[in-house]
Amino acid sequence: MVMGEPMPRLIILSLFAGVLAAQTPAAPPAKADTPKPLTYTVDTGTHIPLNLLNSVSTKHSQAGDTVYLQTAFPVLVNGRIVIPIGSYVTGTVTQVKRPSHAKGSAELYVRFDSLTLPNGVTRKFSGRMGGADGNLDVKVDRAEGKVTADTDKTGEARTVGETAGVGAGIGGIAGAASGHAITGMGIGAGAGAAAGLIAIMTSHGPDAVLPKGSTVEMVLDRPLSFSEIELN
Repeated sequence: MVMGEPMPRLIILSLFAGVLAAQTPAAPPAKADTPKPLTYTVDTGTHIPLNLLNSVSTKHSQAGDTVYLQTAFPVLVNGRIVIPIGSYVTGTVTQVKRPSHAKGSAELYVRFDSLTLPNGVTRKFSGRMGGADGNLDVKVDRAEGKVTADTDKTGEARTVGETAGVGAGIGGIAGAASGHAITGMGIGAGAGAAAGLIAIMTSHGPDAVLPKGSTVEMVLDRPLSFSEIELN
């Protein structure tokens, strides 16, 4: 049968196609998305209290000296302690200006450089001084992170007054002996005031001192991020 000859060929081709389809591997099922690890970020501008482990002052410190500190209070993000108490912070003294009447009050700058958690995870960052113990004789410029000695201007005025009073007394005694007590008191007061001014001008004001064990405040200039794995 000439008209029926193509039919077996079609059947064979169909069977062959079916066998190939059965041997083709099925596509693997789509993998479920792996959940991203939680990240905790301590924002820029966060204030962190620190305890000084070594003293810093305009009298003994120099630019480039290292400052060692520890966190004094935990820092939390979304209820999770991210920076625990006792984390280590290192800083650097970047500038020191000794006190003098020619250059003004004593000043020093401290830059904070790194933070190390108790488990060893470390972050490099930039931070500035934002405050200090209220009982310390220093002032902190929060914008610049500058620590300035708190000079006592009334003390200088008192020095002039005291030396003027002593001079007046001595002058009065000397004037009385010569019969010119009033004149002697005026000369003595002037000499005493001049001596007081000389004493002030030849001396210098107090140094800016941050003693060991005192508390200072660090302000972050950039965010610090930690993953859940790093915190564990």
